[in-house]
This record gives sequence, structure tokens and C-alpha cells, in this order.
Amino acid sequence: MNRLPRLALFVAACTLPLLACAREAEGPANDAKGKLAHNEAADPAHDFNLAGSNGAALGKVSISEDSRGISLAFDARGMPAGMHGVHLHEKGLCEGPKFESAGGHWNPASKEHGRDNPAGAHLGDLANLEVGTNGEAILNTTVAGVSGRMMLADADGTALVVHAKPDDYKTDPSGGSGDRIACAVIAPAR
Repeated sequence: MNRLPRLALFVAACTLPLLACAREAEGPANDAKGKLAHNEAADPAHDFNLAGSNGAALGKVSISEDSRGISLAFDARGMPAGMHGVHLHEKGLCEGPKFESAGGHWNPASKEHGRDNPAGAHLGDLANLEVGTNGEAILNTTVAGVSGRMMLADADGTALVVHAKPDDYKTDPSGGSGDRIACAVIAPAR
């Protein structure tokens, strides 16, 4: 009779940590507005600051990696309303006000620009970002088939750049997306 309560305690002690790990593996939870709910204990080495051309803080870009590739979670405030092109650029430098220091689009396979271009696309070509009238925006996207080591292989990493206009997904070299209005340096974790 005494063995049954001990067995139940043993099973509970072994199962609860597994359930916690399974819940953690599901990824960050979404709050009621669909925004990523970040855990206070999350690794800050994977969160990167997004800044405007005047240096103002505009939000965060979080990066993670799984079997599909690199996932980017973009959470911004204080952005101009409308659609904006978003690209990964070849250098992890964000010197304002024009962010030209970030170089061109990240394009290690020497393709043309745009997911709708038969000769494209750059690996750094991402989906357009829709910013609401309140200046807030969320974008979750995956760069398929890319590992963090490939993306962050050089010493200066890469940069995520937000442009003034939407990307038309076909015009080489930049999709007609206009000026660079925000930037985040994505550097290797140290």
C-alpha cells in the first residue's frame, strides 16, 4: 500500500519538468494584442535595438533559430504609418541618419532583388512591414534555409533596415523601397 503514493510522487516529479520543457519549446506566448510576450529571463543576446534616423529607440528585433532557418520577431513603436520595405543588409553598422553604413542587401548567392523576380531573391529580402496609424508594428518572419552561423559569420554581423516605402518585391536592387528610416545591428552573440 505504501508503494502507490511513492510511485505517484515519483511519476509527478519526473513529469512536471518535462511538461515545463515542452511548454518552453513551443516558443514565446502571444498576448491579447498578438505581440510577443517576452520572458524576463530570456537571453538578451538575441534581442537587438531598432533605432530611427535621429537615434530614437523604436523597438526591438528578436532573432532565433530552428530547423526552418532564422526567425525574426520585429516589435516597433513610433514608426510612420503605412507599408515599409524591410531588408537584411550586408554590414552590421547603423550609422544615422541615412544608415548607408549598412551597405547593400544581404545577398551571398548574388541573386537579383525580390521574391517576385524570376532571377531573385536576395536572402535579405523580407516581407513588407505594415505600421498602424498608432505607429506600432509587429512582423514575424523566417529566412528559410539559413543558419545563424551563416548569417552572422563575419565580425560585424548584419543589419535589419526599414525603408520609407513598401518593397514592390521585383525591382532590382532594392524594390523601390526608398530611404532607410530605421536600423538594428544584428551581431553575433558574445
